[in-house]
Amino acid sequence: MKLPLVTGVDGSESSLRAVDWAADEAALRRLSLRLVYASRWEQYEGAALALTLGRPSERALADRIVETTAERVRRRHPEVDVSAKVTPEDAVIALLHEGRNAEALITGERGRGGLTGLLLGSVSLAVAARAPCPVIVVRGDRAGTEGGHGRILLGVGEREGGSAAVRFAFREAGARGCELDAVRAWRCPPHDRADHPRTVDEPHLYCKERAATLIDEAVAETVREHPTVRLHSAAVEGTAAKVLVRRSAAADLIVVGAHRRRGHLGLQLGRVAHTLLHHADCPVAVIPLEA
Repeated sequence: MKLPLVTGVDGSESSLRAVDWAADEAALRRLSLRLVYASRWEQYEGAALALTLGRPSERALADRIVETTAERVRRRHPEVDVSAKVTPEDAVIALLHEGRNAEALITGERGRGGLTGLLLGSVSLAVAARAPCPVIVVRGDRAGTEGGHGRILLGVGEREGGSAAVRFAFREAGARGCELDAVRAWRCPPHDRADHPRTVDEPHLYCKERAATLIDEAVAETVREHPTVRLHSAAVEGTAAKVLVRRSAAADLIVVGAHRRRGHLGLQLGRVAHTLLHHADCPVAVIPLEA
């Protein structure tokens, strides 16, 4: 039985963009979609107080939001099986709980309570850094969120060989029928090392070739499972974060791994994933990897 996609909703513009993206993804991959509205309204407002003040309670607002959002999904993709849940919980805790039985969690950049000056909302950041399943944060321009580029971008790290991130990227490219751009950034160390050639040009060639080898090793196993995916590999000089942010402007989705350490309760993202979540020009998929 296939697990559903889960997306957090709160009625904000960012949330609606994420819902539209999630609906398209559900239709593309033939998955069901679960909408989750989470808020601690019971902690701040009781139904009796809400009636006294002459305004609808937060629960009534939540019910309206999920109902109209579900109808939005049905109009966009009538074939998608959509369900909704309203829960009086902290949004991060609720989404992390849902992520235990989800194909992926999908969020917007920030909710209706977020400050516009922030690059990324605290809920999206916390979910991306702690979820047990893939998390897609929907951000970027219209061409990126609507799949206008025909390209999936995969950031290849040091230990990506056959990883969940690689498999996720190939699966997305295959489902969309688009090109997969596997990129590994490289930089030469500032000083020669014993295992580096000594001439001026050779260290750069060594670093570039090593980056290209890492890409080949990362995709070797998975590429055989997806023979129809058009793969393009690129070893690019520069820091990984800057290279991937720049190339995200021509992608529909960027996929990166985030290593998780068992028993570690803090945020586990890594510098590259953290930067992409704040600055990428397309949706970002963070895939948990065992450290």
